[in-house]
Amino acid sequence: MFKLFGLSFVVLLASGRAVTVERAEYDYFKYHPMEEISNWMTQMEKDHPDVMTIVDYGKTYEKRTIKLLKIGLKTDTKKKAVWMDCGIHAREWIAPAFCQYFVKQILQTYKTDTKMEEMMRNMDFYVTPVLNIDGYVYSWKDNTTRLWRKNRSPGPSSGCYGVDLNRNFDSNWGTVGVSFDCNATTYCGTQPISEPEAQAVTYFLGTRIDDFLCFLTIHSYGQLLLVPFGNPNFTASNYDELMEVGQGAAEAIRKVHGQIYRVGSSPDILYPNSGSSRDWARIQGIPMTYTFELRDNGTLGFLLPEDQIQPTCEEAYSGALHIITYTHDKTFNGAIAVTGATLWSMLLAVGVTRVTM
Repeated sequence: MFKLFGLSFVVLLASGRAVTVERAEYDYFKYHPMEEISNWMTQMEKDHPDVMTIVDYGKTYEKRTIKLLKIGLKTDTKKKAVWMDCGIHAREWIAPAFCQYFVKQILQTYKTDTKMEEMMRNMDFYVTPVLNIDGYVYSWKDNTTRLWRKNRSPGPSSGCYGVDLNRNFDSNWGTVGVSFDCNATTYCGTQPISEPEAQAVTYFLGTRIDDFLCFLTIHSYGQLLLVPFGNPNFTASNYDELMEVGQGAAEAIRKVHGQIYRVGSSPDILYPNSGSSRDWARIQGIPMTYTFELRDNGTLGFLLPEDQIQPTCEEAYSGALHIITYTHDKTFNGAIAVTGATLWSMLLAVGVTRVTM
């Protein structure tokens, strides 16, 4: 436990002298099992009680508690909000790694950067490091389960487990890009929002939907920024805006390590699908909704090695901040601020590797 977190503790010797012992820092550039991520969340709340609280907002099928970190500066006024979730698909380990990195970076940055401080004063960040906890735990069981994608609820047939949570939301559910075979990786469930994890997100966001300006759901792989909708028969009313801001985010990403991320709807640059959380969020009225598909392009796929975690997180952080900054400035400055968001995310990209905690 002491090796997990970069904090000091005091040992009292028999002589009465107090000696400070430094613990090893939490390693953000390795993959962590669920127990370590849970411990990290608890410790982060203890370390930052002025800006962070843990919120329990649901239970998985196997009765594990779904938790998020609410991060923001306390004010007397009602605030807007940004949503980010990671790990909706169990095998995409780079996604929870990114959520942890994102939390660390914004907590470090707001202390010295006036723009981040302003955003944390006006908005709260709601970050779920692992949404599909049962599936994630199962993917750590052994090599035979490493590529598990779905949750772990039993299906309608004996010996059949799991629903693809990103096909289970009430957004043109079951119309395209899904399977009704419970053995398939894209099995969408028996009905929309049948799964407790999807229910938890739907209820939490649905009861405060007007607060949320931005919805980011983090996946891998493919190096893509996906905008609504997955069903090719529908187009988001603000499609042009989503594409323009997405292209700015892709450019911010490219500035960090030279990686190219493509931007578009899923039918245009990936494949058609329905029932995604991103599409559900846009239908509910959250204007800026994106799916991030992180590294790589398929060479290593879901088995992205740990030496790729740092550059992946650094570039994705810059892209996410571009979208978040644009959203903030449009809302609170009364003007579209693509240029300002681009400049700030590029400046952050220059210094992102120098920020440590």
